[in-house]
Amino acid sequence: MEFAELIRTGQAQAELLRGPEEPPLRGTLCITGHHLLLSPGPQATPDLWLLLLRNVDSIEKRIAGDSGTITLRCKDLRVLQLDIEGVEATLDIARSIEALSSLESVITSFPFFYRPKGLRLGDAWHFHPPECYYKRVARETNAWRLSEANEDFSLCPSYPRAVIVPRAVEDSALARSARFRQGGRFPVLSYYHAPSGTVLLRAGQPLTGPQKRRCSEDEELLRAVLAGARPGARGFIMDTRSPQAAKQARMTGGGTEAKAAYPGWKRLHRPLERGRPLQESFVHLVEACGDLEQSMDRWLNRLESCRWLSHVKETLSTACLAAQSMEQEGACVLVHGADGTDSTLLITSLAQLILDPLSRTMAGFQELIEREWIQAGHPFQLRCAHSAFSHARPKHEAPTFLLFLDCVWQLGRQFPLSLEFGEGMLLALFDHAYASPFGTFLCNNEKERCLCEVRTRTHSLWSGLSQPKEQRKLRNPLYVPNPLAIWPSAEPQSLRLWQGLFLRRTRLPEPSEVAWEKVWQIVTDQEKTEGSQPTDSASEPRP
Repeated sequence: MEFAELIRTGQAQAELLRGPEEPPLRGTLCITGHHLLLSPGPQATPDLWLLLLRNVDSIEKRIAGDSGTITLRCKDLRVLQLDIEGVEATLDIARSIEALSSLESVITSFPFFYRPKGLRLGDAWHFHPPECYYKRVARETNAWRLSEANEDFSLCPSYPRAVIVPRAVEDSALARSARFRQGGRFPVLSYYHAPSGTVLLRAGQPLTGPQKRRCSEDEELLRAVLAGARPGARGFIMDTRSPQAAKQARMTGGGTEAKAAYPGWKRLHRPLERGRPLQESFVHLVEACGDLEQSMDRWLNRLESCRWLSHVKETLSTACLAAQSMEQEGACVLVHGADGTDSTLLITSLAQLILDPLSRTMAGFQELIEREWIQAGHPFQLRCAHSAFSHARPKHEAPTFLLFLDCVWQLGRQFPLSLEFGEGMLLALFDHAYASPFGTFLCNNEKERCLCEVRTRTHSLWSGLSQPKEQRKLRNPLYVPNPLAIWPSAEPQSLRLWQGLFLRRTRLPEPSEVAWEKVWQIVTDQEKTEGSQPTDSASEPRP
């Protein structure tokens, strides 16, 4: 279908209201296949105002007299109001936005047309291949190997072509283990913790079913994991479902690992919310944050009843348990829920941030997201199809990645010197996960990205974020490398609402944000001063 068929009007005169902080913008409103544009009059600023149509989560129209108003609620939590001259123009623009913002085709989305200056196709897509992390593991131990048994995605469509598995396990055993796991997600290495010689793995649930089926190759794989760890190592299977949910799953073909079949492994249930309840929690929180006229009692009641901070608490607690099992108890940890593409990735990625200093650097954090979310098969296309405003609520939506970013923000707040990236990086990732000109978060898995040729026909977000002009927004000026694990508190008194995200469209900049910019200026001035000093001053201690 041609975009022109969906555009009902060429242009109209309109006034844009962007929020309490910004003045109205009046000019000519235009629609293209991917954007809504407003061109101010000649007496105003010459800059165009642009909105990526994929960012539109819901649209409401209202007619009054000979004009109309369109309210756009965006996936990045902005609320925009367009006052348009003419009833027919208002209706045509609303219908055009509704049609263009709901297109589901991946290959007709804007990343396939986006060609920014200074970037070349293919740049940065090679930054974080599985082979890169395997080289780090291979320097520490020879108990693991890089397998290309999934080269054609026949074993598991949601895994990358290459995965890290125990050296003692043959590819033929991996294939049989894949048939025994949900979605073909057999246990693979997520993280090797060198100080304790233990590993973190992820998988899908075993398909034991009502008959309590077993798979000798799957059992062999987990035996090989313990054999490749330090002598006497044991393992924990961390199931992110409740015992009741796991039991119900068994009646429909899923299940859990039988204790007798996996000696040395102990199962722990740490239930985490997912799917529709998590999405509803997000929706209720955004609704509460957008109500500027509520009383203090009502605000506190709504904040508690949405349970978002409870989800943050449970997630951080579970991630800490996984990290403590490896660091302090010397145990290997296998994490899975049902599919292994949501809460599983939430825990494995947060546990690495707690334990691994490299994951807390700018490059390491990007690699972590690429390896543990994108290449590991989190279905971004389904989970981020809508944000908090959509009236249509498909069952596949869930803000799992947002919950991860919130937990990382809590880590950064409790350890302000230990993360090389700042809040700006987390906000950018949230925005791009839901609507982006880059192809990094397109599709649901690596197989789909290969079929759509995402890596050869779109630009990588990491290439865009690596531009010098972006770094000041993303980096933490106070960063000091910390070689130790960082143990966050998940107590209710320690957790905070992420105001920088949930309230960023409804409040004025806080003094802390002004102070943050001032810190950047101080650090920049100090670096310039040190760079201009004589060489012998380099030995003097810094203040």
